[in-house]
Amino acid sequence: MKLVQNKTAVVTCDKQHLPCSFLQPLVGHSEQTERIKHQLNASLPLKKNLWQQTIQAKISNQAAHLRFHRKNSLKLERWANEVRSGDTMNHEAIAAAYYFQNLFNEVEGFSRNQKGVPPNNLLNYGYAILRAVTARALVSSGMLPSVGIYHKNKYNAFCLADDVMEPYRPFVDTLVYEMVRSGEEIKELNRDLKAVLLTIPALDVEIDGKQSPLMVAMSRTTNSLYECFEGSSRKVLYPEFI
Repeated sequence: MKLVQNKTAVVTCDKQHLPCSFLQPLVGHSEQTERIKHQLNASLPLKKNLWQQTIQAKISNQAAHLRFHRKNSLKLERWANEVRSGDTMNHEAIAAAYYFQNLFNEVEGFSRNQKGVPPNNLLNYGYAILRAVTARALVSSGMLPSVGIYHKNKYNAFCLADDVMEPYRPFVDTLVYEMVRSGEEIKELNRDLKAVLLTIPALDVEIDGKQSPLMVAMSRTTNSLYECFEGSSRKVLYPEFI
């Protein structure tokens, strides 16, 4: 990590060094020290409950996305209700496999894989942008993006960002889906395709009954997460795919 100017670091937001680096302030909140203490002291049962909420929201949004495109979502709706503390039955992976199989069923040879056939390239780039937005919001809320509630990897500086971004992924998916349906050539990630994906932070999403740009909604999510760490709330605010 290269330090630049006044307490600011340049961060590359994914392992493939996709060109969505961003400036991440090392001091993002006036109460950062106190907030990090609450984050680090979070109990295991709390983390398991937060992960349960996160996966329920993710699968519910995946189901809503399939319904929006008139695809079968009944299994996802059931699995969302079956997620338990810590997602011990790994409903996230089961739901993801079903979701992508049905979402891009018209794309020959498609399976969700970073090195797979298009539109995997578009999904990779879109998720990298989403990850950057999430990490920046976490820092602005006074938390460490590297200390996750579920993801744990000493080589990953964005474990918490990888946790929190999960329910937001379907908003990237729907943008990519529309790009695929447009019939535009997507084998090469050119400037025009990147320009569309770079609108992700400004996408309209609904959170807590109100519409706002995705990057604003993400700040509400990260602030609500801190309130859970602090003990003043038990619910993380996630957007609903409408």
